[in-house]
Amino acid sequence: QVQLVESGGGLVQPGGSLRLSCVPSGNIFRINVMGWYRQAPGKQRELVATINSGGNRIYVDSVKGRFTISRDNAKNTVYLQMNNLKPEDTAVYYCYVRTVIASIYWGQGTQVTVSS
Repeated sequence: QVQLVESGGGLVQPGGSLRLSCVPSGNIFRINVMGWYRQAPGKQRELVATINSGGNRIYVDSVKGRFTISRDNAKNTVYLQMNNLKPEDTAVYYCYVRTVIASIYWGQGTQVTVSS
């Protein structure tokens, strides 16, 4: 079973930056959408950003202008550059992949904590 392996989470002060990365542990064929979701304590999981095979990006309003999603198709890797982080960005961030035949994969989650 292929898994998504995330890295790059951690503790950062408000205004700081982090870069999340996600790579599959094996081959996933015909990837369409790659993205990131997050879940804060006591809240539902929400979409943060996605990018499809054509390079089209979607962001939740709260991160527009601060976060940038990108992907390396040769490596099947997706990144999330997070700048000007705020305490309300604190959450577990999950990597997400959907193939053209609608197979879905999730990462195990990486903790991002924004605190002074």
